[in-house]
Amino acid sequence: MAEIRLQDGETLDNALRRFKRKVLQEDIIKEIKRHSFYLKPGEKKRIKSALARKRNRKRRTRDAGLEQAR
Repeated sequence: MAEIRLQDGETLDNALRRFKRKVLQEDIIKEIKRHSFYLKPGEKKRIKSALARKRNRKRRTRDAGLEQAR
């Protein structure tokens, strides 16, 4: 659980910014979204492989762009 303490003389905006950063670092939002609904094991596997394909495609296009720049 993300928790911050207000420091002396710290504005609420700065404290809120620190809290948001901590929540992002701890992947709290990602966990909540992942557990918000049930996925069958087959669906989970399909989504995982689709994300892997997307990552690989993105990596290939980025690598191809770097090679052309050289």
